[in-house]
Amino acid sequence: MNTELLKKLTQCDSASGNEDNIAALITEAVSGYADEIYRDAIGNLIVHKKGSGKKLVFAAHMDEIGVVVTFVDEKGFLRFSNVGGLYNKELLGRKVRFADGTIGVIGTEKENSKLQIRNMYLDIGAKNREEAEKVAGVGATGCFVGDFFQNGEVMISKAMDNRAGCYVLIEALKQAKTENDLYFIFTAQEEVGLRGAKTAAFDLDADLAIAVDVTDTGDTPNGETMAVELGKGAAIKVMDRSIICDSTMRSTLIALAKKYKIPYQLEVMTDGGTDAGALHLTRSGIRTGGISIPTRYIHSPSEMVHTKDLEAAIALTVAFADVQEL
Repeated sequence: MNTELLKKLTQCDSASGNEDNIAALITEAVSGYADEIYRDAIGNLIVHKKGSGKKLVFAAHMDEIGVVVTFVDEKGFLRFSNVGGLYNKELLGRKVRFADGTIGVIGTEKENSKLQIRNMYLDIGAKNREEAEKVAGVGATGCFVGDFFQNGEVMISKAMDNRAGCYVLIEALKQAKTENDLYFIFTAQEEVGLRGAKTAAFDLDADLAIAVDVTDTGDTPNGETMAVELGKGAAIKVMDRSIICDSTMRSTLIALAKKYKIPYQLEVMTDGGTDAGALHLTRSGIRTGGISIPTRYIHSPSEMVHTKDLEAAIALTVAFADVQEL
């Protein structure tokens, strides 16, 4: 387990539409393991490991949720909107980091008790509008602050969604030995509508596709009822709100998990979607499956994953990369 790499990935700030920093870090991590590395027009990072067999696409989004400044008032307080899905009730007191390292704190108007973003502001300690705009003018994006910690086999950080998936693809790329033609896509703008996956999948026109992303768990006190637990293995996707996975792809992933003794569980996610939703609708359709990483506290600065689940997801991705027949 390359904990230091995962730490670097999660602590790299790159909100949707601003993926340059994380793309550069991933490029450095995969250099020497691929035949071709490039960015496309929308910002996807595409890593190609050439082969003469089936064309397989593995996708993991590299963007993260964040905020964008919409207005700066005369006192230097920043109004903002969301980039991706945010839980308003959990925003107060959160720290947001801008490109130059300046950190702001989210507050709300005291006279308005409704926890809505339009009633909130970011306080960077500026004296006035001019000082604030030097750091974060209208259009500036910021990412949430959440340090990386490891407690035994559990790791906690902001942006595990979906740097954990990026980590899985990086490690799988290094390990994969196959004649298949492999494309590892680190997609842009997933958190705002699966945008990068749509364009990349159309361009590559793959035979088969796998989306690697995080998924919720059902193992916390009085939490959602869900048959996914932390530390019990990779989650093979059955469906989410964006896709009902191809049944043959699902059964193949299950068979590979059993063959190589990879711990796995089945995932039905009733809230949210992944790049799989865009991949399977491309052109005349691509047979698509999903490998998910059980994660607690998704879309918070303290997302939690387990090393065993990451290792299982890597092993299952490597196994599928050499698939011959479906």
